[in-house]
Amino acid sequence: MLTEHRGFQPTVDPSALVAPTAVLVGRVHVGPRSRIMYGAILDSEGSRVEVGECTIICENAVLRATASGDVEYPVVIGDHVFIAPHATLLGCTVEPCSYIAAGATVLQGATIHSGAAIAVGALVHAKTVVPSEFFVPPNTIAVGDPIKLYSPDEKEALANAIESVGFAKIAFGVEVQWGKRISRYEQATEARSKEFENHFGDVVLGCNGAA
Repeated sequence: MLTEHRGFQPTVDPSALVAPTAVLVGRVHVGPRSRIMYGAILDSEGSRVEVGECTIICENAVLRATASGDVEYPVVIGDHVFIAPHATLLGCTVEPCSYIAAGATVLQGATIHSGAAIAVGALVHAKTVVPSEFFVPPNTIAVGDPIKLYSPDEKEALANAIESVGFAKIAFGVEVQWGKRISRYEQATEARSKEFENHFGDVVLGCNGAA
C-alpha cells in the first residue's frame, strides 16, 4: 500500500517488489530489485526513507524516519542489506552488505557500517557507530562511539551509558532530567502526538500508486 504523506509520494523502481500488505508512507524510495515483504512498514514522517539496490526487508519489519526540531533522522539503507522479520530501524543509516537479524532494533542517529551484523534481539542505541564487519551478539545492547557492548543484567552501567547518549532529546526533542521518567514519557508522547497528527492529511494511493 502506497500512501502520500506531507505532499510526498513513495517511489518504487519497476524491478522492485512491494508485497500487497506492505505499507510505504511519504518520501520513501525503493531501489532496483529490492524486496519489501508482507507487513513491512516504511514511514518517512518528517524526513525520508531510502532503500538501495537488492535489499531485502522481511515480514513485519518497521523502518521509520523522524525529525527532532530542525534535525532530521532519515532511514538510509544501502545496497544488499538484509533486514529480517520484526526488525525495527528508526532514523538510522545501514551501509551496504550488512545484516539486521530478526527482532533487532537500531535507534536514531546510529550508523551500521558495511558488513556488520546485528544479531537476533540485539539493540543498537542512538548515535552508536557499529564498525565494519562488527558482530553485535544476540540480546545485547550496543552503545556509543567507540562502541561498547552491554548485557541486559548490567543495569547500572547500561543506564549510565544510555543517559550519556541523551536519547530523549535525540528521539523526541525532549530535555528532562534522567530520573524524571514520568515527565519524560509525558513529553515524549506529546511530541509523537504532534508529529503523527500530520497523518490526518494522508492520501492512500493504492498498491500501484494510483489514487
